[in-house]
Amino acid sequence: MPDVGTGNLMQSFNPGAIPYALAWVLGAFIAMRITRKILASLSERMAGHRLTLKQLDTLLSFVVYLAAFILALTSLFTLSSEALLALSGTIAVTAGFALKDVAASFMAGLAILFTRPFQVGDRISFGGFYGEVKEIGLRTVRLVTLDDNLVSIPTNKFLTDPVASANAGELDCMVVMTFYISPLADHRRAREIVDEAVLASKYLYLGKPMTTLVRNRISEQGQLLVEIVAKAYVYDARQEKLFESDVTDRVLDFFRKESLLPACTI
Repeated sequence: MPDVGTGNLMQSFNPGAIPYALAWVLGAFIAMRITRKILASLSERMAGHRLTLKQLDTLLSFVVYLAAFILALTSLFTLSSEALLALSGTIAVTAGFALKDVAASFMAGLAILFTRPFQVGDRISFGGFYGEVKEIGLRTVRLVTLDDNLVSIPTNKFLTDPVASANAGELDCMVVMTFYISPLADHRRAREIVDEAVLASKYLYLGKPMTTLVRNRISEQGQLLVEIVAKAYVYDARQEKLFESDVTDRVLDFFRKESLLPACTI
């Protein structure tokens, strides 16, 4: 039976259609390159819709490449019911032994696309890396760190390992900033300074509440510290570090002017 199926499969193969199959694959590649450039340009011009456009890019990639694969396959083979059965068995065996990792990553990519634990444009923490998701591909997820390093992670890793998303599909993002002062310093005034510095920043997103917390803490060296934690939202996740730097600069300047003792003076 396997020999008969293989013979039928070879009879249904059309060598003359190889250029057409290659044309479908190449056409899909070129089409997606052009589409991605257009969507990338639009996402920079329309900041409020940047994440939506990047998610559209991911969805189109899956659809276009899957369609190109199917069209190339139907060009190469005359898919009668018997030939289709033989071809399906061949593909299943090949995927099971030679392409199991690729198949697992492909299914993981589809799972991420539909369950959406994170999306293109999100800032995520995974495997010791933190950065913006640039692409959710068929095999890998590409992440750009804050140091502008491109990290490629196999997609199937995201099905088993924990991942944290800082903005979960939203354009805005929470930023947590921590400051330490001596327990001898005026912590109420220090908290006021932190609040004022956050409110004065041009990067602050006023659509969500900000919070400032004060608590005692023991350092690794056994020192008693007063910890002031500011939690506020930045309008665009890409401005996260600019926001943090802006607030920190203001806080340190006022701490110095008002002679508030930093924790290191204990």
